Amino acid sequence: MVKETKFYDVLGVAPDATDAQLKSAYRKGALRHHPDKNPSADAAEKFKEISHAYETLSEPQK
Repeated sequence: MVKETKFYDVLGVAPDATDAQLKSAYRKGALRHHPDKNPSADAAEKFKEISHAYETLSEPQK
């Protein structure tokens, strides 16, 4: 449960967020941290975290 809660924190949404809220938070985070858009040294790692969190939360049967 703690790991799943961390995914919500990564996306910056509440645990009761809707699919639309998850998608919106993912898109905002992905645009902000995408390595092609953000030259920061840790942007690629943050982008991977955001992508993994969204992938996990958007498909709860995994």
